[in-house]
Amino acid sequence: ERLIFPSDRMFCMKNSLLSLALLGPLLALAQAPPAPQTIAVVTLAQAPAVDGKLAEWGAGGWANVPVTAALEAGDRAKYGLEADGDKNQTGKLSVQVKAGVHGGRFYLALKYPDSSSDTTFRSWEWQSTKYSEGKQREDMLALRFHLAGDFDRTMLTTKDYKVDVWLWSAARTDHAGFAEDMMHHMTTAMQDTAAEYSMPGGKTLYITKKRDAGSAPYKMLPRPKDNKGDKVPAFEPAPASGSVGDVAAKGGWAGGHWSLEFGRALDTGHGDDVAFKPGQKILGQIAVFNKGYAEHKSVSEPLLFDFSAVK
Repeated sequence: ERLIFPSDRMFCMKNSLLSLALLGPLLALAQAPPAPQTIAVVTLAQAPAVDGKLAEWGAGGWANVPVTAALEAGDRAKYGLEADGDKNQTGKLSVQVKAGVHGGRFYLALKYPDSSSDTTFRSWEWQSTKYSEGKQREDMLALRFHLAGDFDRTMLTTKDYKVDVWLWSAARTDHAGFAEDMMHHMTTAMQDTAAEYSMPGGKTLYITKKRDAGSAPYKMLPRPKDNKGDKVPAFEPAPASGSVGDVAAKGGWAGGHWSLEFGRALDTGHGDDVAFKPGQKILGQIAVFNKGYAEHKSVSEPLLFDFSAVK
């Protein structure tokens, strides 16, 4: 440690005050969250077919979006979750993203690595004398867009906000050609039928996941009474309707990669959907599920979808 002589004391005091004055803004910058990654939304020359085949999107201009575990195994206990309940198989990877608009519709294309395609979800499995629910889980990808409140990068927060969620699933929604359209609400105000999480500091977080109005793009099949084989499907495609059926979505897996496409009207006119507007910038995020459970996903940092180039 530097020795201070009497003649140095006033200089050092002034120097320390100057250093703190200069350091203060730097500390503020160091603690501020990073700026969201921008996803440029362009005007497309033609509408892409939402079929999970991405050749028409071209080879260039893809944004590289990293995703990492939404919740590390060692952090689960902080939120009242079982420490050994971590089933996240996605880990760290990068999602390639492109976005565009044509004819009043918003389109998104995504591709990311996955060593295998998991396209079965909770099949009915014959066990000796009856069918029981299987443990298979499907691959999924979710997009969420800021709808209301104080948007946060995480769902495990004491901030109050709502997001518009588009959930594509390889077993349930893909065959119907839709994503499930939902709204999630994160709040510390008590909610009926909400998932509850204990937050550091003693507050309780309530997360409500509500499907939009209308008919979902799949339906659950009842447990068969008679033996119809070792495994039979538990879900089948159904006609989507209403606000829950706003989002067209289709995926394709080949060569160790999923390719996905989404399409939706810029403004559906439904109150439970985000409206995209030319010139607008809106926050969103990506979540990837490999053999997914609700909590076992890898997510991106916030993304800023920029519609400035759209007229």
